Amino acid sequence: MSGRYLTKEGYERIATEIEQLWHKERPEVVAQVTAAAELGDRSENAEYIYGKKRLREIDSRLRYLRKKVEGVTVVDLATLPRRKDVVFGARVTVEAYEKADEDPVTRVYRLVDQDESDPTTGRISVQSPIGKALLGRRAGDMVTVSLPKGSLEMEVIEVFYGADG
Repeated sequence: MSGRYLTKEGYERIATEIEQLWHKERPEVVAQVTAAAELGDRSENAEYIYGKKRLREIDSRLRYLRKKVEGVTVVDLATLPRRKDVVFGARVTVEAYEKADEDPVTRVYRLVDQDESDPTTGRISVQSPIGKALLGRRAGDMVTVSLPKGSLEMEVIEVFYGADG
């Protein structure tokens, strides 16, 4: 797998935000700015100034989101083909050796895009140091990851593909 990827859920979330900004929020702000402009002196009209600022923010966010989804491959985790190696969308069970003198800690990671990342739920970015280190690995592989707080050694226990988890 090469290129840019988003999960189906991540893509739908971005598409929904684009729809909301373009068809609901932006027209409302345009109407507010138009009404404020009709009141006269724009230089001291707070509603006009704020509205124009908000329009710039909306347009900037729309450009970012459209660029984010342009040319991506949408991955449906439920239909991802089984593989032995770790690629985008994989759920990976690792034993992390956080301290040399302690037993390993079992962690489960789902590799997703940075915008879908939520480490508290085990969703880590393929762009993160741990995500990059896991790509291409197989069960039984040892991985050493350089992190700001030091090195982390992990053993890949299982690579799973599917929607749950």
